[in-house]
Amino acid sequence: MKPFAHTSVVPSICRLCHAQCPVHVEGTDAGVTGLRGAAGNDVYHGFTCSKGRALPAYHASPERLRHSQVRAPGGEHRNVPVAAALDDIARRLSVLLDRHGPRSVALYIGTHGYNNLLTSQTAMAFMEAIGSPMTFTSVTIDQPGKAISSALHGTWLAGPPSIEQADVWLATGTNPMHSMLGPVNPGRAFGRARARGMKLIVVDPRRTELARRADVHLQARPGEDPAVLAGLLRVIFSEGLEDGLFLAENADGVDELRAAVEPFTPDSVSRRAGVAAADLVTAARLYGGARRGVAVVGTGPNMSGRGNLTEYLSKVLMSVCGHWLGQGDRVPNPGVLIQWPPRRAQAVGPTPAWGFGERLRVRGLGDTAAGLPTAAAADEMLLDGEGRVRALLNLGGNPLLAWPDQTKTAEALRRLDLLVSIDPVLSATGRLSDYVLAPTMFFEAAGCSALSELLGAYVGWGYAQPYGQWAPALVDPPAGADVVDDWKLLHGIASRMGLTLRVKPISTLDPTLQAERAVEIPPSVSLDSEELWAALLRDSPVPLDEVKRYPEGHVFAREEIVLAREEGHEGRLDVGNLAMMDELAAVAAEPGGAPGDAAHPFRLISRRLPHVHNSSWHAHEYRHRGALHNPAYMNPGDLEALGLASGDLVEIVSARAIIRGVVEAESDLRRGVVSMPHCFGGPGGRNDDAVVGANTSRLVRSDVDYDPHTGIPRMSSIPVSVRPVTAGGVGSG
Repeated sequence: MKPFAHTSVVPSICRLCHAQCPVHVEGTDAGVTGLRGAAGNDVYHGFTCSKGRALPAYHASPERLRHSQVRAPGGEHRNVPVAAALDDIARRLSVLLDRHGPRSVALYIGTHGYNNLLTSQTAMAFMEAIGSPMTFTSVTIDQPGKAISSALHGTWLAGPPSIEQADVWLATGTNPMHSMLGPVNPGRAFGRARARGMKLIVVDPRRTELARRADVHLQARPGEDPAVLAGLLRVIFSEGLEDGLFLAENADGVDELRAAVEPFTPDSVSRRAGVAAADLVTAARLYGGARRGVAVVGTGPNMSGRGNLTEYLSKVLMSVCGHWLGQGDRVPNPGVLIQWPPRRAQAVGPTPAWGFGERLRVRGLGDTAAGLPTAAAADEMLLDGEGRVRALLNLGGNPLLAWPDQTKTAEALRRLDLLVSIDPVLSATGRLSDYVLAPTMFFEAAGCSALSELLGAYVGWGYAQPYGQWAPALVDPPAGADVVDDWKLLHGIASRMGLTLRVKPISTLDPTLQAERAVEIPPSVSLDSEELWAALLRDSPVPLDEVKRYPEGHVFAREEIVLAREEGHEGRLDVGNLAMMDELAAVAAEPGGAPGDAAHPFRLISRRLPHVHNSSWHAHEYRHRGALHNPAYMNPGDLEALGLASGDLVEIVSARAIIRGVVEAESDLRRGVVSMPHCFGGPGGRNDDAVVGANTSRLVRSDVDYDPHTGIPRMSSIPVSVRPVTAGGVGSG
């Protein structure tokens, strides 16, 4: 492996997050030394973020694990040969399965597990091989409403317009400039779209980087997103802006929807959400008057209560206005590495959103279209009796910082018989783990752009062109390191247990074909990563060997237009789902308006930081530029009223607990709101203010104020009070 033998710069892909940006990696055969955006790329146009540009520092970081770790009886970790670790893990898992059955072993796939499709596919194959249904993911923590709403509403086979096709864009609680959840190179994409005349509407308590570009910014109170979206629908209906022909041909529940949004007059929405009635009307006219439009929802609204309803109303807005692609429209991305179903101007009706599959033992929860409720995973570890989870495989996640109700999560993780993390650093969860298996890192493994292409299944995400890129491994692991590609760690455990893994392909989305085309990996078989990629992508529309011919990435000459509705097709969307209309009626019956809890007059909302990726690498000083904590941002007027100034230490108090934070002034934040990143905190649940930050999930209980289907509690828009820390203050609790 000598890619730097004749040049100091080699093309590759950043794999820190789902955006999969093409990059030029600088280095020598001894390792990577720098990274910059691929300026000549026709899709990304040289974009990288500050997080991605830090990847070379990750490779060389002293925090990086070069050897797997085993936890000693005293709690400290020491190096262990990876083969010995896998031997013991396989033995202990086999004992648990024999004594307690498949349900005793659970899997959690976190952010970095999803960012490597080989690993997530192999992990799911492992769970299938042992017969365990207990797979939890980050999806039911941050955005479960996306899958739930799609199941309730149905799917439009032609898909949504891309940002290059949309005439209007409605963004509720999302800021792609920091999250990268949206079109690639979001700043450039929105800038070009706005320059050609696309209208932008943003609903957000913060005046975010996206909101600053908006034609209308509805700076609503946290938790009032369903009321705002219902208000937009009411104006659209009352002014005749709906697409009556599209609805008549393709949707049911229109009358039920009309009746349900009737209470949400502009004046009533103004009173409860704190937005100007005239601005609401203007936004509705902009959205309803456009030919093609997009409506997207971010993490905050999903975590603020009634996330399913917010996501559902967002899709309903697209259908009411007929904003989906229609017959004869260009399909933005016909597929390069992913084989998409034929795009037709027709609907696939609703599918079950909940009430099927595995039933959990707490709160009446079970499987959903978004997966098992991760908010109940800790309960399944703590609740005695048949079916208790006794082992957790943690793939690229940090449950101690990311799961709701940190106090319960810490207790649950400590009670496990076996906790195994696959992670390149000793995270807060890693410090509680019996084993931390050290994987190879970004440029030591092969990868491709399939993940970003798959995001096209979500409205407003993915590529607007048929783009693909392959990236071979560039460098060997550090000399003397004992690291293994993370999917191979899972295969190593399976092999020692005598299991054959059937890894489902990536290139097809058809469940039947996935089962038929699964790649069998018996215990005795050894594949390298490139061979497994080739096997899982063997049905891709553009052969992988052809994609490899363009190391800088390429837009392939694939064109597709939306086909006509099939004769006799009867599928219809549901814009008046009974469960959602009942929930909307409950919203209408609420008093709304300013928070009425005198003991907790503020609402704490989640946010992202531009230099931090969820729960990972928080202690990397280069990326934090000297600041390791997560500030509690507040409006300057609120700080003044409380006698506080930027940099002051405060206690943030909920009905559940108290955490400490360092306040910072932010004039773009509406009054009455505290905006604070989640997924912070220290080892063992320690919360040390400016040292490691404070974990906002300590403020909530997982069994109070939760969604009855996804189990997600209110992790944003949390009622809190704020007070200065005084001598002898309570501190974090």
